[in-house]
Order: sequence, then C-alpha cells, then structure tokens
Amino acid sequence: MEYRDYYEALGVPRTASQAEIKKAFRKAAREHHPDKKPGDKAAEKRFKDVNEANAVLSDPEKRKKYDQLGANWEAFSRAGAGAGGARGAAGSPFSGFTYGTAPGSGGIRYEFRTSGDPGAFSDFFETFFGQAAGGAAGPGGAAGAFGGGSFGGSRATSIDDLLAGMGVASAGNGGRTTASRPAPVEATAELDLEEAFHGATRLVEIEGKRLQVTIPRGVDTGSRIRLTGKGGGGRDLVVVAKMKPHRVFTRKGADLERELPISLEEALLGGEVPVATLKGRVLLKIPAGTQTGRAFRLAGQGMPKLKGEGTGDLLVKVRVVLPTGLDDEAIAAARRFLELADQPDPREPRPTAAAGATTGTS
Repeated sequence: MEYRDYYEALGVPRTASQAEIKKAFRKAAREHHPDKKPGDKAAEKRFKDVNEANAVLSDPEKRKKYDQLGANWEAFSRAGAGAGGARGAAGSPFSGFTYGTAPGSGGIRYEFRTSGDPGAFSDFFETFFGQAAGGAAGPGGAAGAFGGGSFGGSRATSIDDLLAGMGVASAGNGGRTTASRPAPVEATAELDLEEAFHGATRLVEIEGKRLQVTIPRGVDTGSRIRLTGKGGGGRDLVVVAKMKPHRVFTRKGADLERELPISLEEALLGGEVPVATLKGRVLLKIPAGTQTGRAFRLAGQGMPKLKGEGTGDLLVKVRVVLPTGLDDEAIAAARRFLELADQPDPREPRPTAAAGATTGTS
C-alpha cells in the first residue's frame, strides 16, 4: 500500500486547526467535484483523495492515530508484509493491533481492492481505519489496524453526509441525492427589489406547519436559501428567490440602472437634481450642457452583495425633457435665444470624443 499524506491532499500544514481543515476541504471538494469536470479521471481521483483526507483529519481520534503513524509508516508496512498477523511492538503506536493477515485465516494473506468509485476509500484508509462502525471487517474480512471505526455509517453514506451539509452532491451517484439524504422540498419566494435590498421574511407551510423563512439581503432570481431538516420527514427546505420587475430600476448583478428626466434649464445651465435610490434621496450635480443619454455612476448606491461585502453602483442615465405648449411670446423668445446660441448642425459629421460614463457626485 502507498502511504498517503492527507495534509498534502488538503493543502494544509500539520498544525492546521479543525476550522482550517474544514475550509480547505470545502474549497477542494467544490473545485474537483466530478459534476464540474465530467469525464476527467484526474478530477475524480483528486475528489476521492480530498474526501478521504477529510474523513481522517476532521475526526480528532483518527487524526491522532494518523499523526502517530507518521515516520513509523515504513516499519509498519514491512511488518505487515510478514505472515501470521504480526503485532505492533510494545510501546509503539501500533501496540495491540493485528495486521498482515485476517484473524482466523490460518496465515492466509488478504489484500484490499478499491471499487473505482470516486467516493470510495483507498486500501491505505481501510487498512488502518476499517470500513464500518465498531471495528467491522473491511475487504477480505479483516478489521482495520485501528479497529475500524466509522465516521457516520457505511462508506457511501459517510461521504454524502459530509458533503450534503455544504450543498455538494456525492460523486458516487452522478450528483443525485442518495436515499440517506432525501430530496429537498422546494418553495418559491417572489420578492420586489426593495425586499431584496433590505431583506425580508416569508411564511412557508410544510406538512401543516407554518415556518418563517428569513430572506437575506442581496438575493437575486435563482438564489437558494437552504434550511437543513426543515422540509419535514428529515428533508431540507430550499427556498428559491424570484425577483419581480421594478418600474424604476433595472438590475444587473449588484448594479442598478435607472433613467432620470431633467429639464431644459437643468441640461443647459446645470444644477443639482434630486435622485431617488433604494437608500434614499441624493443630489446629483448636472454639469451645464448635459446631453440626453449621458450616464452618471453613483458609487455604492446599488444592491448589497449576497456573497462578500460591499454594494454595487447605481448608473443614472439622463433624459432631457423639452418644454411644450409654447405661446407666441415664448416662441419668439426661443428664436432669439437660438440665434444667439448659434448651434451647429448636429447632423453634420464631426470628430467624437472617446465614449465613457461620467462619475457623478451624491
């Protein structure tokens, strides 16, 4: 059997805390899950390795025994090659453990084989930790060198249980939920933009019971809120967010866009114009000579980010609204003004400046 460095498999030092091991496992399991890389045998092997490493390092007892193994691995391996079920030397980490042959086998050697299942454990694991709970026999009818000991049941169930808590499906069944983890109950929560901005609650009725679900800030259409064990019958409840259209704002991820009508006076001479945002009203400074379609970016006035910190921006596009219903005096005044303004023909081709949004102030 090949010695396996579980710390190297998870990319953590031997001094890593349990929290660091858990974080490294989650990251590696997501990265190498076979559903993300179908047909990639290297990814399947890597997924198997990180699961096996986590099974040992996340269990304080198994980790302690594995750490004791350490530099004694080669001596242990050589001793295991002998017949008759040799026992570890007194005072060694293996004292009192039989290895090399199956108990009651008459000196006949046994060997371990793996199934090829990406969720299966290696020969190394099953030799030293066994397959099932309470020291039950592993492949070949022999208990592991450390008396077996499960981390939650049979091999497949253990991996599913480990991954289900973080929302990662088992690789051994093509990503489907196993019988040990029944399919979750799904409910849809329709939200308006203000609710997604501030957060909200919804009442969901499951098997005659009403459950209040908290919707976090920043959710978008398709966001999933999982409540472990709240779906009845041991199932999880998954609430899927669905956003309603908004009459003012258009959402693009964490950023928002809106149109802002301004008067001819404001466009020609400039001024400060109030703008409604989801946080409240702010004043936007409009420079003199602003054209329809000009965009102003208000930093931090968008949606809160569901993952991570901070908020998106609000992009404000102005639309100049011209006065209508002019009387004869107003028309005459407009003509005099236009003669003084001497505006060139806007349809004549002329050099254009590089396009780009202008940053506004709030």
